[in-house]
Amino acid sequence: MTYEELMQRLQELGSEQTKRTFLRHGAMEPLFGVKVGDLKKLVKYVKEDRELAVRLYASGNSDAMYLAGLSIDPKQVSKELLRQWADEAYWYMIAEYTVAGVAAESPYARELALEWIDSPEEMKAACGWSTYAGYVSITPDSKLPMEEIRRLLARVRSDIHNEKNRARYAMNGFVISVGTYVRELHEDAIETGRAIGKVHVDVGDTACKVPLAEDYIAKISNRGKVGVKKKTCIC
Repeated sequence: MTYEELMQRLQELGSEQTKRTFLRHGAMEPLFGVKVGDLKKLVKYVKEDRELAVRLYASGNSDAMYLAGLSIDPKQVSKELLRQWADEAYWYMIAEYTVAGVAAESPYARELALEWIDSPEEMKAACGWSTYAGYVSITPDSKLPMEEIRRLLARVRSDIHNEKNRARYAMNGFVISVGTYVRELHEDAIETGRAIGKVHVDVGDTACKVPLAEDYIAKISNRGKVGVKKKTCIC
């Protein structure tokens, strides 16, 4: 499909109900309101065309931006493009899922995650923590920098309640990811979750809730799934 054909198809797949939901969550115009499941059906038309994916993201249309992240090859994406995408990720679905997912599977996962975590910009910081969370979820423990992750857990423990809104949410998610996917640091993550307790995040006019990290990790442990890595964090 051409760019024009894909944008037309996105418009056809959109619904006012989904659009209203996304707008409540922080999206802004332009968007059509396409469900993620429907976006995934279009990936096959973009997957082999990197430039098409880049153009879709550059459109500024939230649905097209998300489709771009589902479609682009993270192993072939440049560091410069990822930085550009992070600069343009204006709401959490794009920052914490689209950009973070691609970055986590790229060769620059740790470098960019640490860079973005230090950003004073809310969405970029959230993107950084989500990128690192994705990175630990797919990387064998033998290749993870355990001391660095311990330092990040300590940073969460000391800073989370003073960080910006979506950064708090992503930091809580990072603790959950470490406790779920990194067997060696499972107990460290539980202790961090216990220390931070309830994390307050303004989720706007939505029914979203912030999970308690300690409880969430305990559920994973009870299911015997601690340390079971994901195949991909792009979703």
